[in-house]
Amino acid sequence: MSHQIVHIDLDSFFVSVERLINPKLIGKPVLVGGSSDRGVVASCSYEAREYGIHSAMPMRQARQLCPEAIIVRGDTSEYSKYSDIITEIIGETVPMYEKTSIDEFYMDLTGMDKFFGCYKLATELRQRIIKETNLPISFALSANKTVSKVGTGEAKPNGQKEIPIGTEKEFLAPLSIRKIPMVGDKTYQLLRGMGVMWIRTLQEMPMELLQQVLGENGSLIWRKAQGIDNSPVVPYSERKSISTERTFEQDTIDVNMLKGLLIGMAEKLAYQLRSEQKLTACVTVKIRYSDFNTYTMQARIPYTSLDHLLIDKVKELFDKLYQKRMLIRLIGIRFSHLVHGGHQYNLFDQTPEQIQLYQAMDKIRKRYGDEAVARAVGTDFKASKMNPFNGIKR
Repeated sequence: MSHQIVHIDLDSFFVSVERLINPKLIGKPVLVGGSSDRGVVASCSYEAREYGIHSAMPMRQARQLCPEAIIVRGDTSEYSKYSDIITEIIGETVPMYEKTSIDEFYMDLTGMDKFFGCYKLATELRQRIIKETNLPISFALSANKTVSKVGTGEAKPNGQKEIPIGTEKEFLAPLSIRKIPMVGDKTYQLLRGMGVMWIRTLQEMPMELLQQVLGENGSLIWRKAQGIDNSPVVPYSERKSISTERTFEQDTIDVNMLKGLLIGMAEKLAYQLRSEQKLTACVTVKIRYSDFNTYTMQARIPYTSLDHLLIDKVKELFDKLYQKRMLIRLIGIRFSHLVHGGHQYNLFDQTPEQIQLYQAMDKIRKRYGDEAVARAVGTDFKASKMNPFNGIKR
């Protein structure tokens, strides 16, 4: 039995939500993101894209390209609210779905043809989402995740598309190699240097040649170019929180050491959030004194997974919480109210230089381990022989 996979994506999600709040933005070039010159574009309208503006572009450059663009700081709580509404609608409608970001989903409708018709079901779902949220949304149906994702891009804005079983290779052939998931800027430039611009050319190349040029990713990109992708739709489940705590062998009152440990804990949990494309909106700090009395303090924050923002809040909560000046037996941190979001959300709080720094740090951690790079003030945490991650919760 052939699979029936739908990819569904909200069009310019942040901008679309802002237009619900302020209809005067409709039809105008809109930029959502940091408003200062050192800010970054998190999302832009299709009108703005006509000027060459794109996500992650420095705001100063975007303003130069389109001086009349309207800049909106953004409201992450509103975006999360609408994401939750859409997730609930999808969960009520389809047997299996995967939420890959705050505004993007895969659905496995395999076997539903005999009951409803997969394309008909996806069409009705799209119409319901539009009716209940007034947000534009696009989807594509095909035999696998790769072709459906590419198909959604071709269906935008606010459209839908079906790629019939057996026509995947034909559908992909005339498209730019940029359309293939996994082909980023570096891979694109490398392939362009070889004279490869269209997927059709990749389809005609020997897989072994791509492997020689791109390493182990070469065969995967070659298969995607052929329209082959066996990756499954992973059933969606929402993790509510992640946490870590440390119990000391000897009670301590060394505040500098305690803050160093908290910084190391926050760094490690923040990296875990980014690795899972998650964001937190609530930070909790926990202290247990030598008399076993335990106290916690929490604070709501704008959605983020960035070390410097989370560390500042953790230190602030610790300073407010640690009033007794007694020996401490245990400290801990919890990040809760988790949502999908990842890179786009973090653009609200970053400059281009910060983006590059976090990407470089995470790349090192991914290759050499999550303790390969850390702030100097958190090295006590890194050097400790005890494992602090004895309390991770889902």
